[in-house]
Amino acid sequence: MTQSTGLDLNLLVALDVLLEEESVQGAARRLHLSEPAMSRTLGRIRKALGDPVLVRAGRRMVPTPHALAVRAEVGAVVERARALFTPDRDTDLRTVTRTFTVLGHDAIAATHGAALLARAAREAPGIRLRFLSESHVDAPYLRQGTADLEVGVIDTTAPEVHVETVYEDRMLGVVRAGHPLLEGELTPERFAGEAGHLIVSRRGRLRGPVDDALAALGLDRRVVGSVGTYPSSLFVLRDTELIGLISRWGRPLADSLGLVTFEIPLPLPAVPIGFAWHPRHDADPAHAWLRGCVREAMLQGPTAD
Repeated sequence: MTQSTGLDLNLLVALDVLLEEESVQGAARRLHLSEPAMSRTLGRIRKALGDPVLVRAGRRMVPTPHALAVRAEVGAVVERARALFTPDRDTDLRTVTRTFTVLGHDAIAATHGAALLARAAREAPGIRLRFLSESHVDAPYLRQGTADLEVGVIDTTAPEVHVETVYEDRMLGVVRAGHPLLEGELTPERFAGEAGHLIVSRRGRLRGPVDDALAALGLDRRVVGSVGTYPSSLFVLRDTELIGLISRWGRPLADSLGLVTFEIPLPLPAVPIGFAWHPRHDADPAHAWLRGCVREAMLQGPTAD
């Protein structure tokens, strides 16, 4: 950065926090500044970028399109600077102040959220975890910086994204307690035809691998609808005769509602479960800590029996 621009590189840090907080008050608190000082800093950022950056929307402030476009790049530059001036051996997680966004379907937060938040409180109290639900449309969330870690079934094809498979899961059937399907031998024919089926699909699909496995046996099922998340599906199943699905690691959610899981009498493919991140986080000790926490939480789930 040349001297003629008059741009203080500390503005990058302030911009990163402002875009994360979307609040002058919140950014001031994070940076230990007064609100008037933070407002003046925002004014300098606006002048340097030639863009409002944050604009009022009702009682909130929201990023402008230009701010959203540069958010990932700003975050990456700040992270590289932190890594450069804070070698791994000197990093004290208890002094780190960050917000990490974890992207995945709602069952991620429902099954692992409590453990992850409790561990953060113990080991890195300045780190906040923001769980972001999957969208019905695909987007390069990791590349854009919208999310720091994607967890679950990773289907990204972006060549630069790092993917780690933690284990292979399989799907279980799930119904309300006392469902007629639970009585007697469960055959593919009974599974397909004894009751209607509910699908979980963030894109609203009404067909999945179960239908392919049934078709190979000359069978089909009656799918009556779909919902976007597994937790919401369980409440529907609790109050109906419908048949649903849940992953093995999501089984505690079904147990907590008094539902019953069972082995599906079909040769279904294994489901790889893991997480993905952008390589700009590779040298970041705090992100490495997050990956380790998520890995351990996933391995402690009900996947071994």
